[in-house]
Amino acid sequence: MIEIEIQNETHQSHERIKMAVMPRIGEGLRLREPNGFWASYDILDLWYQKADYGDIWVPYLHVRKTPAELDAEPEQQFMPDDGRVLPFTT
Repeated sequence: MIEIEIQNETHQSHERIKMAVMPRIGEGLRLREPNGFWASYDILDLWYQKADYGDIWVPYLHVRKTPAELDAEPEQQFMPDDGRVLPFTT
């Protein structure tokens, strides 16, 4: 597993995740939003920085929410046409 630092431009946040493979610039990934729902993010930049400990290089990703996700209304993403509200599942 690779531990990756994520810098989220949309929410101005910073987090660490573990992944099996290193994504590339231009690819997308799904991250959990502060509200608990998943959203698509585009990878804008990738770089490596030397860690404070040992001779280890840590990968950093700079991401921004995919434009189509920004345009969608959160209420409409998760409501069926008949007006029922879908239960939250993890």
